[in-house]
Amino acid sequence: MAKSTTFVIVGGGLAGAKAAEALRDKDFDGQVVLIAEEEHLPYERPPLSKEFLAGKKSLSEFTVHDSAWYQEHDVDLRLGALAVSVDAAAHTVGLADDSTVGYDKLLLATGSRSRRLPIPGADAAGVLYLRTYDDGEALNSQLAEGSSLAVVGAGWIGLEVAASARQRGVNVAVVETAKLPLMAALGEEVGTVFAKLHRDHGVDLRLESAVEEISTADGKATGLRLRDGSTIAADAVLVAVGAQPNIELAEQAGLAMGDGGVLVDATLHTSDADIYAVGDIAAAEHPLFGTRIRTEHWANALKQPAIAVAGMLGESTEYAELPYFFTDQYDLGMEYAGHAPSYDRVVFRGDVDGREFVAFWLDADNRVLAGMNVNIWDVLDDVKELIRSRRPVDRDRLADPQAPLGELVG
Repeated sequence: MAKSTTFVIVGGGLAGAKAAEALRDKDFDGQVVLIAEEEHLPYERPPLSKEFLAGKKSLSEFTVHDSAWYQEHDVDLRLGALAVSVDAAAHTVGLADDSTVGYDKLLLATGSRSRRLPIPGADAAGVLYLRTYDDGEALNSQLAEGSSLAVVGAGWIGLEVAASARQRGVNVAVVETAKLPLMAALGEEVGTVFAKLHRDHGVDLRLESAVEEISTADGKATGLRLRDGSTIAADAVLVAVGAQPNIELAEQAGLAMGDGGVLVDATLHTSDADIYAVGDIAAAEHPLFGTRIRTEHWANALKQPAIAVAGMLGESTEYAELPYFFTDQYDLGMEYAGHAPSYDRVVFRGDVDGREFVAFWLDADNRVLAGMNVNIWDVLDDVKELIRSRRPVDRDRLADPQAPLGELVG
């Protein structure tokens, strides 16, 4: 009897679940082993800082598949299993319980973990992070009306939690070292919009401020002491200073590394013939931008697995999706597409003060690198087309709400 082919997926998040789904959708009839560190069924993470904290969704509503799906599709889902090693030569994955799993093809979808703060008080009770559902449960239990929360970091997670907390009647202070919120992601022009948004909703936003210590009493966090000597009292502290990609398995396997992640080509193939990588850890060549891009966005976890699975099955398909993310904070909903780590200027169309506008990041040649629609919908496809065209645009027409976006290309 011929040996059955075994494909192993390491990572029990959205990307891992979508990879298992893609394999069965493509009629792969070999063994599929999905190794998941958490005890929960694979689930999506964005709702943790949005609908879950707002009381609008429970875990079952953002779980990718129920347990019956894995049984019906003959997926060997191993919950609570921690992969600790990869022997690329032997084609085996070692688990924490000293067992091993052999593979013919391996997909790494190990995601990220919250960055820790190396400061006094960081290990105290009441110091919270938000990466897993269990983290979300712990945070949720702290957000009682009238309580106080100090947030370290004005990135996406910090601001989304701040918004959810304020809407639940929690007093919130946010401390950020940068000049404005989201400076690394959006730049100064749009960072100003988010600073005003949170201050308009009563957040004590401390910018260009550094946390020296998480103050404690009887082993529990009681607030923050800042470098300038000022203090913030709080019933709980959320540390939201970014994510750290889980690249240790890839490093141990001897894969080529760089740009903060695992180097993969546009097909998401690593330097090893039988290993692919997706999601937060994948520093992928992008066909449009001609550079490697590694982003910790939900869209990659959702869409990259199908491309990697195609490669594992002998097809050749490139991942050419534009980077995409979204957020909902108070009355502001937005979508962002594109890639603008550096840019020449931002052009706005619409009402910025009223938070109903589209922003465009342009290079020196007036080509659109990225766009963000705020409380304006049904324009994302046009924004993406402007980016993909790689052609210069007329800045005045771009800023004119009366000029249809679809007519600006060419």
